[in-house]
Formats: sequence, structure tokens, C-alpha cells
Amino acid sequence: MESSITLDAIDLRVLDLLQQDASLSNQALAERAHVSPATCLRRVRRLVEAGVIEKQVAILSPEKLGAGLSALVEITLDRQGAEHLDAFEAMAVAAPEVQQCWRVAPGPDFVLVLQVPDMPAYHALVQRLFTQHANVRNVKAFFSVKRAKFEPRLALPAART
Repeated sequence: MESSITLDAIDLRVLDLLQQDASLSNQALAERAHVSPATCLRRVRRLVEAGVIEKQVAILSPEKLGAGLSALVEITLDRQGAEHLDAFEAMAVAAPEVQQCWRVAPGPDFVLVLQVPDMPAYHALVQRLFTQHANVRNVKAFFSVKRAKFEPRLALPAART
């Protein structure tokens, strides 16, 4: 996989359209991007192969599915050696309740975004991930009272001419 890819106006248009609705058929995507279906398919395949498009997913509503409790959690480890950071990260990303795992600096070592049904489920996750893990020094949790915006869309650069 190449580390850098040149994106033209068509690529950027296709990416913008896919960020709005990744469920579009190739035919519909091609029409909206003002290219032929064959060109569109070739472009999307190239963007996937280059790693520009990491994955295509459906974004579900936690409220409608009863997922209930969102938390942003800061984790500070006692020992910050690479092997300790890697071990905690592997444990965190393996938990299905962890939606996002970020190594950060300065400050805590990790920030996690969690989605659980309720406070008892959060407590069980804390016991499993943080309390029993001997290297966790500090946990600071922030619970969402309102989600004002959730937009995984990236701002795309202007096309180079």
C-alpha cells in the first residue's frame, strides 16, 4: 500500500459523497459524482486499496437501541514503557464497549470513548479493564448528558489543479 496518494477533484467528490451516504449504489454514486459507473467503481477500488477509505459502516443510534450511557474516560498508567502502553491498548481495543481508544500526550496516557447500556454495565467494565489491571494508576470518567454533535466526517482538502 502506498503511503501517499494524489487526490483529484473526482476523488474528492466521490469521498465527500461516500461520507454523506456510504450505502449509495455504484450507479447512484457515479451519477452524483458526474462520472461513468466504470470510472466511479475504479476510483472507489483505488481509494480502498490505497487505504484512504478504511471501512464502510452503518452508524447506529445508541438512543434507539438502548445503549444508554456514553463515557469519555482518561486513563493514566503507573508505568509508561512501550510494552505497558501496548498491553493496555490491546486490552482496551478488545473490549466491545470501547468505541475509540486514543493514546494522548500530555496528560493521561489514554482517552477512551465508551458506550454501555447503563451504570451497572459501566461498573462491570471498570472492574474488568481498570480495577483488575495492576498498571492503571488513575481513571477519570466524564458521562455524556447530551450529544450535541456526532460527525465522523473529515474535512477534505481542495482539489489540486
